Amino acid sequence: MNNDFDFEAFKQAAIKGLYEGKPLTGEGGLFAPLLKHFLESALEGEMSHHLVQTRLPEQNRRNGKTSKKVKSSAGLLDLQTPRDRTGSYQPQLVPKRQVVLTPQLEQKILSLYGMGSSYADISQHLSEMYGYSLSDSELTAITDKVIPAMREWQNRPLESLYVLVWLDGIYYKVRHEGRVVTRVLYSVIGLSLAGRKQVLGIYTAESESAKFWLSVLTDLKQRGVEDMLITCVDGLKGFDTAIATVFPAATVQLCIVHQLRNSFRFIPDKYLKSFVKDIKGVYQASDREQAMEQLLLVQETWGQRYPQAIQPWLDKWELLSPYFDYPAAIRKVMYTTNTVEGYHRQLRNVTKTKGAFPSDIALQKLVYLVIQNLQIKWETTTYNWKEILAQVSIIFTERIQPHRFD
Repeated sequence: MNNDFDFEAFKQAAIKGLYEGKPLTGEGGLFAPLLKHFLESALEGEMSHHLVQTRLPEQNRRNGKTSKKVKSSAGLLDLQTPRDRTGSYQPQLVPKRQVVLTPQLEQKILSLYGMGSSYADISQHLSEMYGYSLSDSELTAITDKVIPAMREWQNRPLESLYVLVWLDGIYYKVRHEGRVVTRVLYSVIGLSLAGRKQVLGIYTAESESAKFWLSVLTDLKQRGVEDMLITCVDGLKGFDTAIATVFPAATVQLCIVHQLRNSFRFIPDKYLKSFVKDIKGVYQASDREQAMEQLLLVQETWGQRYPQAIQPWLDKWELLSPYFDYPAAIRKVMYTTNTVEGYHRQLRNVTKTKGAFPSDIALQKLVYLVIQNLQIKWETTTYNWKEILAQVSIIFTERIQPHRFD
């Protein structure tokens, strides 16, 4: 045990330093020697306890010390950590490979990272606040600590039924084998029977495909999802087949907003206002029959000049029109993937300064931290949920009953 610390000398030096205007914490702070003494004394105490536990069976004993630099609120400390002969001693107060002393400071770093701050920004913040900075590798070691929690979250059990599930993809740049490649982050948001939205998982792949979506849906089922009442997706070919393979009873609704955007691409700007007025009569119709009548009129007016804007509506009508079978309150939440697109906008707000991510794990790690912040906001129930739930409970009585909670 290190008991040779001169408290009286420390006190005199600290008093003198205060009069000279020296800081209490940070690089060269007055408290640094005292903190170093306390930590080294505690580590010596840990070693003494460890030797009592191991000496008889292993004839273990002390074997010198190792020097370790640790960054703390009192500045950079050079700690002398004791070693034992067998190498079985594992420091508890300052574990091996820990570069930052306080968990609170690590949490601050994770919080800054989760809000989109770059490693350079975080290092500058630490320098301004605490008088020292961390290298990119040290910051990576800290942010990597969320990976086990992320894996646990990714594999967590899910609810057995979701009233509505939105599925869509968002593209990012990731460095892979020395070059920058495109990655798709697959987004799945579920609306539970409690009326709360949840991000169900994080998945990345080289491109968006119905085959990969099939693997995503299979993963959701393996994690406990037994039924999805309604799904809303973009126009990816084969998406509906992938959903029907895993959740055959689910209603598949193609996003109306996606389809509108695709159509607008083929209409000249000078005619766009007139086209929007006509097509609005389709998706805002009171029922499916009226919508089809209006669509045929739109085809008659615009179809010959701009077939690429109209023909997809006819080809995909069976997947674009299911929302007409539901009351207005349900229609409002199922006709578009705006919910997941809003989530994507929030991701972009955090990731827009990142450029290319160094790896898929780096991308997933940041998205996971954003989701944890976002989930706090999603604790409130969906707008008009009582009316929606009442309608859903009548329409899907038999499918909901096994999953109801009291």
